[in-house]
Amino acid sequence: MKIFLAGHKGLVGSAIFRKLIQNKYNKIITTDRKKLDLLDQKKVFNFLKKKKPDLVIIAAAKVGGIYYNSNFGADFIYENLQIQNNLIHGSFKNNIKRLIFLGSSCIYPKNSKQPIKEDYLLTGKLEETNSPYATAKIAGIKMCEAYNKQYKTNYICLMPTNTYGPNDNYHELNSHFFPALIRKCHECKIKKKKFIEVWGSGKPLRELIFVDDIADACIHFMNKKTEKFLINIGTGKDKSIKDYINFIKKKMKLNVKIKFNKSKPDGVRRKVLDVSLAKKYGWKAKIPLEKGFDITYRDYLKNKKKYK
Repeated sequence: MKIFLAGHKGLVGSAIFRKLIQNKYNKIITTDRKKLDLLDQKKVFNFLKKKKPDLVIIAAAKVGGIYYNSNFGADFIYENLQIQNNLIHGSFKNNIKRLIFLGSSCIYPKNSKQPIKEDYLLTGKLEETNSPYATAKIAGIKMCEAYNKQYKTNYICLMPTNTYGPNDNYHELNSHFFPALIRKCHECKIKKKKFIEVWGSGKPLRELIFVDDIADACIHFMNKKTEKFLINIGTGKDKSIKDYINFIKKKMKLNVKIKFNKSKPDGVRRKVLDVSLAKKYGWKAKIPLEKGFDITYRDYLKNKKKYK
């Protein structure tokens, strides 16, 4: 099978690339931003026409944490809509019948019932801080659904929960909560600080999945024809932000107090996915937080100079 993996250098994309290699897929097409601008429709269409992949995996996206989502919403909605429109429609135009579109659990309503089923999509208002990003991802899901219905394509949408792992983004303002906590705790340890400051109250509940589990899900579902095209990818378990901080403190042998900055937003109060559909189709997460963290922290220590 010839596979085009868009976004192979990112957190999720790089994990998918590693997993494809491990599973003996040797016809993997990749390209970087300098050679192919995914915002350019004509170039994307021509690229797909020339390469003729059997499958397209869309791991390319503009992503960021709560600060960047709150302040640069226009960039998030424009770039993500453009990337996915070009790749989804470009795949259809070039007769590529199989595609995996990777989204995010933030597509679901702010006050959704818990755990969140796929059917809860569009049943309420989105969380305000990442509404532009989530809206773009919802458009991608609906686009895949429409093409499947009208043109009988097999475009599957996998919705992972909060993801962490090697090659993550640890930027002070542009990272997600778990890598941000890893960096903060590590810097507290190195600088021998007496307390760690964290945005919000520490009470929101979050689910985490190790990135290699997402890659494993991609391999699993790219070889399947499923009745349902929208599938949650997660562990089905959650902890509070405060619990995650205490977990990291223990792993790093860090003795500091936690200072919660309640003037900063909490985001959604709870977000845990119902993963029963994925289990029904034969997939479940395998890597526990203890193991995933150890791999992730080793990677951070090895590469922290590049993780600005």
